[in-house]
Amino acid sequence: MRLVLRDRMWKRTLLLFVLATVPSRAGAQWLNYPTPGIPRLANGAPDLKAPAPRTPDGKPDFSGMWFANVPSRDFCKEKDCIQEERMAREQINLGIKLKDGLPYTEWSKEQMKLRRANGGREDPHAYCMPPNFPRAWTLPQHTRIVQTPGMMVVLHEFNGAYREVYLDGRPLPVNPNPTWNGYSTGHWDGDTLVIETNGIRDDMWLDIQGSPITESARVTERLKRVNLGLMQIEIAVNDPKAYTKPWSVTIEMALIVDTQMLEEICLDNEKDTKLYKK
Repeated sequence: MRLVLRDRMWKRTLLLFVLATVPSRAGAQWLNYPTPGIPRLANGAPDLKAPAPRTPDGKPDFSGMWFANVPSRDFCKEKDCIQEERMAREQINLGIKLKDGLPYTEWSKEQMKLRRANGGREDPHAYCMPPNFPRAWTLPQHTRIVQTPGMMVVLHEFNGAYREVYLDGRPLPVNPNPTWNGYSTGHWDGDTLVIETNGIRDDMWLDIQGSPITESARVTERLKRVNLGLMQIEIAVNDPKAYTKPWSVTIEMALIVDTQMLEEICLDNEKDTKLYKK
């Protein structure tokens, strides 16, 4: 399934990666089941511009299923065309909207040079590793948020992955054992949920082109639910080893309704990685 990430040219790789990672939706049980409790227009369609829902204590409720919000248009290169509605540009280059791009250190530039020279074959995602955050927000799978007063659970379709964000006031751990998603705590700044994360592994990628992140990183995500159908996430990274200065980008997530999440187990009948391991 991920062979295209190993042995093809870069741009060809990108197109096939997107196609390969979009799971089939045929045959599921609740693909057209109406999502309960959401406002609807006279024709029955969801009113995605309705006010953002709130929890009983008055906080914005981020619960729901989300997908990277990207425009629908044709993406054509070298006679290959796909619909870009399932491909966030930030999936390729997280800093694409920054005027000068991400502020890479010389170490990062060398890392990315090696990663591109190898055709991206060392991408952890290509080896069916977990969809690490914040990268997971941009990947072509659905993400479901379940919010409670003391914890936010973020579920991701790829490999049935999950992330825990504690809202109970605990501090971030000191000298944590690095993990795929790190350790996350959240607090409220008005109607914005601020998530702080540390303890991320050194070998993670932030995008397909291989932007690094290291154990020294501190990541801050600021979640704002603009209305029922739109969530904005400001991602700020402070990682002195990988970047010359702190930087931030803002991505958007669209609410997905009247359907369900589906399992996408990367290693199910996967045959490519064992053929191309060193």
